[in-house]
Formats: sequence, structure tokens, C-alpha cells
Amino acid sequence: MGTPKDPKPVKLFASLIFREEAALRSALKMLENEIDAIQEESRPEAFSHTDYYEKEMGKDLVRVFILFRGLFARELLPRIKLKTNELELAFSENLMRRVNIDPGYISLENVILATTKGYTHRIYIGSGVYGDLTLIYSNGTYKPLEWTYPDYSEAKTISIFNEWRENYKQVLRCQKA
Repeated sequence: MGTPKDPKPVKLFASLIFREEAALRSALKMLENEIDAIQEESRPEAFSHTDYYEKEMGKDLVRVFILFRGLFARELLPRIKLKTNELELAFSENLMRRVNIDPGYISLENVILATTKGYTHRIYIGSGVYGDLTLIYSNGTYKPLEWTYPDYSEAKTISIFNEWRENYKQVLRCQKA
């Protein structure tokens, strides 16, 4: 029989999709105030993998990924997802989002996204939130699964997560010392 134990804390990240730089900067400030300092921000990249957000947010959308500084207990993910939903609403105009914020976490073994939509590969984690197994770590890199969103399957996105995983490993090593 195994002995239950708490898992290692994780690194929290978020994907932000936006059109206006000013909306992004305001959202980043609020995320720092509400969650934690931002440790790193990816280069902005055109978000053209789907037109899902265009009706609400317009065309020519851009995405950045951010990594938060601290370590987080995995069970905080539902609360963080609800907080990012509140922030999206705060930045909305006429109930139309100006920024889409999708939080998730990086562990040594996988990348998990938080979502409010259930599906076969999503595990309910509380408060109306599901954990989406997005990437798994195997043979020295994160790898997409058959259901992984195309943008998370791209080499440049996986490279960001691999880099952040290395940072996370160093933080865990320092905690042990």
C-alpha cells in the first residue's frame, strides 16, 4: 500500500491573448497584484491557430506566455482560474473580453491547463474547473498528446516550457539544499 504524500509545488504560468498592448500591460499588473510577480514573459507572437476569439476580441490577436516567480500548491489552480476569469471580466467592454487569460502549471512530469469546459481527457479539480493534460514530459522534452491544442504542440511553445522546466528544476534543487 502506498503512503499518501503531498506532491511537489509547481510553477504557475498563463497564456494571454490580446489585441491592444495597453490592455496586456494592465492585465499583467493586475496579475502581479493578485497572484505573484512575473518572472518571465515570452516574446509576443501572432495568434492565428483558430478564429475562436475573433468575434469577441477582433482580428490580429497576439499571445504571450508569462511565468510567475514563486512556487504554488497544485490545488490552487481552480482558485487561480476563477481569479483570471474575474480579471478578464474586469477588462471587458460590453461583456466582450479584451484579454483572454488561461492559467496552468508546469510540473516535472507535465503541463496542465485550467479550463471550465469538461472533456474526456480533463479531470475535475474543483470549483467548476478542470485540469487539461496538455503536455507530458518524456525522453528529455515535453510532448503533445492527440488532444493538445495546435499552438501548444508547436516547437517554439514546447521550447518555452522546456526552458521553464529547467528553471523550475533548479528552484526545487535549491529548496532541498
